[in-house]
Formats: sequence, structure tokens, C-alpha cells
Amino acid sequence: MSDELISKKEVLDLTGISYGQLYRWKRKSLIPEDWFVRKSTFTGQETFFPKEKILERVDKIQKMKDSLSLDELADLFSLNASNLKLTKESLIAKGIASEPVMNIFLETQEELNEFNYHEILKLYILSILLESGDIHIEEGKMLLQLLSDHQSILQQPKAVICFIRKLGMSSCLISVNGEQVLLEKGTKVAATLSLEHCAEELKSKLV
Repeated sequence: MSDELISKKEVLDLTGISYGQLYRWKRKSLIPEDWFVRKSTFTGQETFFPKEKILERVDKIQKMKDSLSLDELADLFSLNASNLKLTKESLIAKGIASEPVMNIFLETQEELNEFNYHEILKLYILSILLESGDIHIEEGKMLLQLLSDHQSILQQPKAVICFIRKLGMSSCLISVNGEQVLLEKGTKVAATLSLEHCAEELKSKLV
């Protein structure tokens, strides 16, 4: 997503929400704390937001707030979504993964009757990278092993998954909190994927 910022006044004008609604949604964790960016302007300190993220989030909240409580919405937008359980069939029907990708995923996991949020997120990450052609099946299995070994990374919104290749050999690594990764000469970056962006897309499909 773009890093373009939008002012708080512009958000309120474009969406029609009130100052009170905006900060109530913040208190309920429907809008992440780190989206509220304080910057100095010629009139003093003002609050800005990542433009695409905030407008998309407000739109989703407005569409869903009549059918879900704010607490239910907060759970949906959370990276944990601890109460979520879905079957293989429902995930395929929702377009989270195709049946071939689902079968690859299940080859590497214990038998599952229902998928929790973290398993769904791993499946969706695998699906994006395989369906794009950026990685092949064996690299997909490498990715699943890495995510299983470091399950807590799925709760790190700033994490970025990266595939690199050199001399025909592949490696999968994860950068956390925007930390820079330096690569030796001749190493090709085959694919990168933002966990935050991926999680946002997944939530849209699950609604």
C-alpha cells in the first residue's frame, strides 16, 4: 500500500465520521495506534494517517458496524482473531486457497478438521506466493516450516517475508520491524511479502 499521508480533517471530511467516532474506534483497537502519526505543521502539531489504509478501514467499519458489535469488529481486525475456526471447504469457497494449494499445505501439517486464524494466514501466504509463480512447491514447504518454527512472527504486523536465490539455491527469511537485510553480491530477491498487507487482504476475504 502507498505511504501517502492524509490529515485527520481530510479523513473526517471524506468519510463523514465524527471526531468522537474516530477516537472511539481507536480506543476499541479498530484502528491501530501506529496509524495515528503526529507531525509538525505551520499551525502546530497535527495528526495524519496512511491514506489508503485509513480510508479502507473506515469504509469496512461503516459497512459492518450494523451487523457486528465493535468488540466483534476489533476481533476481526486483530492479528489474533482467536475465535475464528473454518473448514477446508469454506476456505476454498472463500477463495483463500485453491484445492491444489490446500493439498500442498495439508501435506506439511497435522490432520486438520478446522483451521484457526494463524493456520489460515499461513495458508493464504502460501497461496499468494505459489499462485503468483514467485516460488515453487519445495520453496513453499520451506516457507511453511519457517512459519511453524517461528509461529509468533504471525503476530508481528511489520514482518516481511523474503525469498532469495543464489546459484540455484533458495533461502527464506523474515525481517521484523523494518530491520534492513543486507545480501551478498549475486543474490537475487525472488519474492517479498508484507505480513501486514497480507493480513489485511485476508480479513477482507474472510468477512
